[in-house]
Amino acid sequence: MTLIKSISGIRGTIGGPAGDNLTPLDIVKFTTAYARLRSEALPGNRTLVVGRDARLSGPMVEKLVVGTLTGMGYRVVNIGMASTPTTEMAVTMEKAAGGIIITASHNPKQWNALKLLNEKGEFLNKAEGERVLALAEDPQLCFAPVDELGVETTADYTQKHIDAVLALPLVDRKAIAEAHFAVAIDCVNSVGGLILPELLRQLGVDKVTELYTAPTGDFQHNPEPLEKNLGDIMQLMADGKHDIAFVVDPDVDRLALIAEDGRMYGEEYTLVTAADYVLSQTPGNTVSNMSSTRALADVTRRYGGVYEASAVGEVNVVEKMKATGAVIGGEGNGGVIYPECHYGRDALVGIALILSHLAHKKCKLSELRASYPAYFMSKQKIELTPDINVDQLLEKMRLHFAQERISTIDGVKIDFAESWVHLRKSNTEPIIRIYTEAHTQAEADRLGQDMIRLMQSML
Repeated sequence: MTLIKSISGIRGTIGGPAGDNLTPLDIVKFTTAYARLRSEALPGNRTLVVGRDARLSGPMVEKLVVGTLTGMGYRVVNIGMASTPTTEMAVTMEKAAGGIIITASHNPKQWNALKLLNEKGEFLNKAEGERVLALAEDPQLCFAPVDELGVETTADYTQKHIDAVLALPLVDRKAIAEAHFAVAIDCVNSVGGLILPELLRQLGVDKVTELYTAPTGDFQHNPEPLEKNLGDIMQLMADGKHDIAFVVDPDVDRLALIAEDGRMYGEEYTLVTAADYVLSQTPGNTVSNMSSTRALADVTRRYGGVYEASAVGEVNVVEKMKATGAVIGGEGNGGVIYPECHYGRDALVGIALILSHLAHKKCKLSELRASYPAYFMSKQKIELTPDINVDQLLEKMRLHFAQERISTIDGVKIDFAESWVHLRKSNTEPIIRIYTEAHTQAEADRLGQDMIRLMQSML
């Protein structure tokens, strides 16, 4: 079993011995460290927001987190089951000092995690994350006396989130209604089922077919929205009776699309499509992480903008977006960040923008996909063992390809003329991620396998 402590948050499997898994002791320890960080940053603000996805361990973790925060003297606004972007927006709406999202995102049901937010509803930066890890190891814990204990209040931010999306100037409800879309959704038995059907109804979608929208937390398939996990909704779409399908992960910050013919649209092209629409209306710059498709850079240049790549991680994308004044950005795993709404990956924003775009284009989704540059990505991995020195291995790879265009901002990225490879240690799993992109799927797959064989020869 596993406990991963990183600046991205605290993520682990439920059960087992403390320190090696996400146990009640670990949850209290890291929640306390986070509360101390927020006390240092904003000593006069004693409000924190807590939200969670629907996974089975959520109620247990929620009780521990809320109890610990009130024990630290905080007023906790518990918004219950809510998407990650909903919780992010609740932080700013509540003018809170920060928030904790209880979700392991795309990980299977035995996992859970604490995602940690600042007062802007954005993920902690590297320095803040490292401070949390340091505070967690400090034995001098101190809690509030009885007269200074915090309180828990509850709130529902579902409609407030929907209202914020509907209010975006580029979300064209009239065009969507006139298009008479038939839409299918797969919410993998988590919190997407609480908000996506209502969003689509209020956008004016004619027909919504729901798959796995009951938020039971008992995921009916692997929750990562990849083609190999989505056979049911792809089969549903193959009958040609729907215009588009939207698939989200358990915390609704990743969005995948399926075309009207039942074929995967390509998760990398979720951001590309949303950006195409935004740039067509408000030209400007874009950002994605360096594991994302080159197609975003191509589309950005088409509108006269500048594309830049950041290190992997939402906080890194957001920092680069702010620095470059990007009008849209995100990550190639289906994460759309639209600053006009907020600086966080948000599947609801992606859905509203893409439906508006499709309504304006008056074409099939498969035709829209064909209008973009054709790239194919392969995502592979090497499982890590304690005896593998990751830094040393990546340095060997850098030296091996020293004649190529290399970036070491985040792991090692090797840019070839017609393809690229990105090798990096995951922040959320004990693996080295191997992302490759080329002009055909076979070439991308082959390139990834070549990299695996080369690295294995270096061990």
